[in-house]
Amino acid sequence: MIHEGQVVLFRFPQTDQAPGKLRPAIVLRRLPGPYEDWLICMASSQLSHAVPGLDEVMSKADLDFASSGFKTPSVIRVCRLAVADRQILVGAIGEIARERLARIRANLSAWIAGL
Repeated sequence: MIHEGQVVLFRFPQTDQAPGKLRPAIVLRRLPGPYEDWLICMASSQLSHAVPGLDEVMSKADLDFASSGFKTPSVIRVCRLAVADRQILVGAIGEIARERLARIRANLSAWIAGL
């Protein structure tokens, strides 16, 4: 069963709508309504793409790195979002700490609010 804070695999579409490759994504929140739709954000091993003050970088020294399922240090790309039906989320590989999930949500909220 999918839940918030889980690290799942998802074929993230490219911004030009070209087919994307299977990559990790963080489950942020279930959308309201009768469907099993989830708001997710992309994760990448390309640390140079991290936006300071917005994205979340995970290193091997982080307490939740082992439970995340990431193989290498990664950046959680807070603004790289998608809504996905539960059935197309390929599977869970791990989970991030609740505190990290709260920071990601706060960063996203502040960015949207223009703070």
